[in-house]
Amino acid sequence: MNYLLINKPEGWSSFDVVAFVRNRVKKTPLPDKQKRVKVGHAGTLDPFATGLLIVGVGREATKKLDGFKNMPKTYIATIKLGATSDTDDKTGQITMHDTHSMIQPDKKQIKSLLKTFIGKQLQTPPMFSAKWVDGQRLYQLARKGITVERKANEIEIYKIKLLEYSWPILKIEVQCSAGTYIRTLAHDIGAKLETGAYCQELMRTKIGKYLLKNAINLDNFKSYDEQSR
Repeated sequence: MNYLLINKPEGWSSFDVVAFVRNRVKKTPLPDKQKRVKVGHAGTLDPFATGLLIVGVGREATKKLDGFKNMPKTYIATIKLGATSDTDDKTGQITMHDTHSMIQPDKKQIKSLLKTFIGKQLQTPPMFSAKWVDGQRLYQLARKGITVERKANEIEIYKIKLLEYSWPILKIEVQCSAGTYIRTLAHDIGAKLETGAYCQELMRTKIGKYLLKNAINLDNFKSYDEQSR
């Protein structure tokens, strides 16, 4: 079984990374019985996000990708206060709020608020997400202007650390369970602060024990044979 740790660049979908790796596998001499090698990924990253993506190569590896999907994740998120987005990230339609009449929270308020998000909780998936509802992805419905009721899922946030704060930019590190939407967390932070907020940047740094610092940059990915040694 072969697994690759990939540093997904901004603008690439998780499927783009899988297609890239599959293309490299096709160019690598393999035994006849392995000519149609399966490739898959564990845990989707939005195109605007960067960071660690685990890719499985081969039938046995792809069969066991769910084990990685269910591992805890760590992210670094840059959140912009004073505005909202219909996708809860920078790729959506941004609505600026009237910041002149807004009370800007100080660092102490931010730290106090972040603590309230620690623990088990119910989180409703955003409309702009890849979840399936009645045979369609939620984002497909959202792009048609359709909003449907979504079932809230239980997630757990283990730790939130404030890294930087200078109005209107807030940077945090989040350790959380699988299935947590950091975009939704950003939205909820803005709602509780009464400032509005959306996720401006997102980087996944850890999946279980696997670290981003050990991942391959696609610019340096020459061949599957070389990376799998």
